[in-house]
Amino acid sequence: MSRTFAAVIMAAGKSTRMKSALPKAAHLICGKPITRHVIDACREAGITDVVVVIGHEAEKVKAALGDDVIYAYQNEQLGTGHACQQAMPFIPKNVTDILVLPGDTPLITAESLTRLAKAHESQENTATLLTAILDDASHYGRVIRDANTGMVLKIVEAKDADQETLAIREINTSIYCFDRLVLEEKLLLLRADNAQREYYLTDVIELLNESGHRIGAIVADNAADTLGINNRIELAQAAAIMRSRILNKLMLSGVTIVDPATTYIDCDVEIGPDTVIYPCTVIERGTKVDGGQSIGPFVKLRSE
Repeated sequence: MSRTFAAVIMAAGKSTRMKSALPKAAHLICGKPITRHVIDACREAGITDVVVVIGHEAEKVKAALGDDVIYAYQNEQLGTGHACQQAMPFIPKNVTDILVLPGDTPLITAESLTRLAKAHESQENTATLLTAILDDASHYGRVIRDANTGMVLKIVEAKDADQETLAIREINTSIYCFDRLVLEEKLLLLRADNAQREYYLTDVIELLNESGHRIGAIVADNAADTLGINNRIELAQAAAIMRSRILNKLMLSGVTIVDPATTYIDCDVEIGPDTVIYPCTVIERGTKVDGGQSIGPFVKLRSE
C-alpha cells in the first residue's frame, strides 16, 4: 500500500519569551509569517493536507497564515501531546502517516521533510525523528539510541539528564513522522503526571518502545534547517540565514548583488537575470523586477 502523508503544525503556544502582543506564529521573517514558512515547506514537499493547531490569539494567527489550511483549536495549552490530539480528528481517513512539526521552525526545507518521509517509509518505522548534531546542545532534549541497532530508545530532556547524557550532541528537533493509526492509539495513553501537568508528545516515543515498535532517526544535513525561534535574538539569527539563502538563489539565477551584507530581499520576490542590485537596497515580498535593471543604492521597493 502506498503511503499518504499529512502534516500537523503546532502553533498554539503563548510564546511569552517573544515579549510581544503579536503571536509568535505571525511574526515576519523576510516578509512572511514564521509559521507560513513551515506550511509552505510542507506544501513544497507534496503534502496537501496540513492541520495547524492554534490557541493563544487564534484569530490573529489565522489572519496571518491564511485560509488554505485546516485549523484545530487547543483552547487550553496542555502540552504538545494534547495539541496533537486536537488535530487528529481533522486528518483525512486515507492518510497513513503524519508529519508533526513545531510552528516556529521557519528554516525547515521541503528537501529535509521529503528525506524524513522517505526514510520513514523505506525503513518501515512506526516513528522517525529528524535530529540534529549541535556543538552546544545546551537546553535541547537528547536522543538516546540503541548502541547496536541505532534505533531510538527515548528522548531525555536536558533538565532531567545526567552528565553522561548531556555529553550527547544529537538533539531532538521536535520534527517527527508517525504511523497515523499507532499515533492515535498512543496519544490516548499519555498521562500528565509531571511537574507541568502537561501531555508530552515525546512520551509517545517511550510508549512505542515499550510496545516493540521501530523508532528510527535521521540527522539533518544542515542543523540550521531545524532551528526554532523562542525570542527576538533567535528571530534575527533565523532571518539572517534566510536572507542569505534568498540572495544566494538570486545570484545563482543571474542577478548581481554588489553587497549582500547590506541588501535585504524578502521571500517571493522575482528578479530577472542581469539585474544589478546595489548596496543598501530593500525589496519587499511580492515585488517583480524585469531582467537587466539597475536598482539602488539606497532604494526600497514594494509591490502594489
